[in-house]
Amino acid sequence: MLILNTVSGGPLDSGGKNRKRNTAVVLFLIFVIIAAAAVYGYTYIKDALGPVNKHNDKKITVDIPIGSSVSTIGKILEDKGLITSSMVFQVYAKSKESGNLQAGVYDLKPSMNVDQLIAALKNGKVFRHPETSFTIPEGFIIPQVAEVVAKNTGQSKEQVMKIMNNRTFVKELQAQFPIIDNKVFDKKVYYPLEGYLFPAKYEFDEKKPDVKAVIKKMVEKTQRVMDNYQAEINKSKKKPYEVLTLASMIEEEAQRPEDRPKISGVFYNRLKKKMTLDSDPTVKYARKNFKVQVLYKELKYDSPYNTYKYPGLPIGPVASPGEESIKAALKPEPSGYYFFYARPNGQVIYTKTYKEHTKVVQKYRDEWQAHARKS
Repeated sequence: MLILNTVSGGPLDSGGKNRKRNTAVVLFLIFVIIAAAAVYGYTYIKDALGPVNKHNDKKITVDIPIGSSVSTIGKILEDKGLITSSMVFQVYAKSKESGNLQAGVYDLKPSMNVDQLIAALKNGKVFRHPETSFTIPEGFIIPQVAEVVAKNTGQSKEQVMKIMNNRTFVKELQAQFPIIDNKVFDKKVYYPLEGYLFPAKYEFDEKKPDVKAVIKKMVEKTQRVMDNYQAEINKSKKKPYEVLTLASMIEEEAQRPEDRPKISGVFYNRLKKKMTLDSDPTVKYARKNFKVQVLYKELKYDSPYNTYKYPGLPIGPVASPGEESIKAALKPEPSGYYFFYARPNGQVIYTKTYKEHTKVVQKYRDEWQAHARKS
């Protein structure tokens, strides 16, 4: 006998019960997954904020460079094995409004939790004054860097240069810092580490630090800076080596900060048109002659560094580019300019045609001759 359902629509379908049961199971599973994710997330964050090893009181020396962001500090601490997550550190430090973390050399321990690390960096605890401190200016080339390093390590400039150019040592650095391109080993490259020794202030605990340790620290700084721009590098479709090379040219050409992205834009325009870049600093570097003015006959100097003779970028960097020049190399200012002319007073004049550029050169050319006589 058929028993009718009191609900309008006829007999109750047994499939409806199954669908309700399946929906309940799915909802339960979703709840379980969310709960598990919440527990995992809570546990992960809790562990990330705790000490890496509460039983390890061994001191680890950490150098926080001047101007380091919370993100950079987090990466340094993670690299040193003092925290497990730079991302958690960054978010937590910002939530604690710990924006005034101090630069300097610190002795920190794996037994310290994130709150203790932040307190140490914020209040200057366990801060140590360096025994040796020196600055590499932007635009320095390898021989100039070597001279500064020599003065602060007790070595001769020749000894420092020998270490900087040692293929085995550069290979060791490359194994640690992938920013170093294989192109540095080209026999036509003057100095393999040109462009990789970041211009900045460096501090050391020793009165006469080891030369290799000094060089390593400089390359490490370049790696960190370039890592911060990895997304932009990928977008540019240029290799890091190419970015550093272009940045080094911008560093040498620009006399004022506002001109860096503009000059970069001119170089990009010329590269797109497959024009030679015609950069005077590349001729000076090629000839290893850094006098103020470049003569017309010198523009024909045969060298893969000479951008008057060969199209595209030079074979490698021609100086140590700073971060602003690296940013300019990655973010050129769009324009219709294909030429620029720098005057001794710092003004840069941009033009669209060779005819316009020639007029500017003829008008201001004598200024450089007068400037050269005063130098």
